[in-house]
Amino acid sequence: MADTVEVELIVIGAGVAGCTAALYAKRYGLDVVILDKGPPGGQLMTVSLVENYPGFPDGITGVELGQRVRQQVENHGVEIVAREATSIEPYEDGRWLVHSADGDYLAIAIIIATGVFPRSLNAPGEKELRGSGVSYCATCDGFLYRGEVVAVVGGGNTAVEEALYLADICKKVYLIHRRDRLRADPHISRQAIERENIEIIWNSAVDEIAGQTEVESLRLHDTQTGQERLLSVTGVFIAIGTIAHTDWLVGLVELADGFINTDIHMQTNQPGIFAAGDIRNTPLRQVATAIGDAAIAGYSAYQYVSRHRGQEYGDYPEPGPAAAEQP
Repeated sequence: MADTVEVELIVIGAGVAGCTAALYAKRYGLDVVILDKGPPGGQLMTVSLVENYPGFPDGITGVELGQRVRQQVENHGVEIVAREATSIEPYEDGRWLVHSADGDYLAIAIIIATGVFPRSLNAPGEKELRGSGVSYCATCDGFLYRGEVVAVVGGGNTAVEEALYLADICKKVYLIHRRDRLRADPHISRQAIERENIEIIWNSAVDEIAGQTEVESLRLHDTQTGQERLLSVTGVFIAIGTIAHTDWLVGLVELADGFINTDIHMQTNQPGIFAAGDIRNTPLRQVATAIGDAAIAGYSAYQYVSRHRGQEYGDYPEPGPAAAEQP
């Protein structure tokens, strides 16, 4: 155990949920560290404009909001370590041991906030042309296709938002959806339908992404008639949903369709392990819900650590009228 770092709380994931949970825990006085395998920010860094988060009447880019959240948590003294948690196992005194390829961490409590990742289309050519015309983030790669003809695959909020973003910089955007109506919110659906350089191809699915070294075309089929169509594009942005990478948690915490089950306190079926944000089994995955989850998780982790110490929630009052009366 000589090379093991000991803290009170480990937050796994440095997206908006992970950073918020760590911020709350730190303000409660916990010794906390964040582990994240990649650049901090999570899915928020791929969102062009966040318009439904309170406090920003003109909206804010996902990148800017992500950077602000990261800066705030670092200003409070929380260390973000670029390490991937590979497994979690119980330790003899009720603590949890988190393994990574670069060292282990021992903690009383853990908050898992690893978010979700884009779902693949699994069409021929997708893997081969990834990074050469196949993208999963319009705000990351859209500038490469300025003035060109591109396609977006999907019909939910993300797909429509990607199409609207690309329509500002591309000559034309095809929005390919396998049904006859969009699943996106009515407000942004209307924007896409009314946009002159967005053409929605209804009842269609992608069978192949074609090209020698870069994307040249898409082979589609009509889901109603079976009729095939070849669509010439130089880029395709896939936005068909997300998946949670929780294979490493199988057998440890209770999962539902790959997402982590929790109670209202963000507690999993394992004492001392909590989850927050998009990784959680929840009916809505938005910035606002991730932050709400994280605030609760941070408070719940503080309560758990306090009990483990033999204290009753430290010096903080429990929520309720009595807490509101404190100076």
